[in-house]
Amino acid sequence: MKQLALVIVLVFPLSLLASGSALAADDSKVKAATGQVESGAKKIPDGKIGEGVKETAKGIGNTVTEGAKYSGEKLKEAGKAAEPPAKTAWAS
Repeated sequence: MKQLALVIVLVFPLSLLASGSALAADDSKVKAATGQVESGAKKIPDGKIGEGVKETAKGIGNTVTEGAKYSGEKLKEAGKAAEPPAKTAWAS
């Protein structure tokens, strides 16, 4: 039981940290996954240990997945913004 609590205490902040990189654009999926982690973690003290751990683990996985997708989109946007403007036929 102590090991389970220790795992939750260590993993929960990491999942929040992973979702913290999502700031603007479409971060609704990241926020939903973070909510899933919180919901699962809240079930554990209520005696629903198996269900809480399962939901927390799924939430962590979803948070990492959606956070990575979001970060990839932001990197694409940053790359496009850093490109030099296209030259036109009228430019000398």
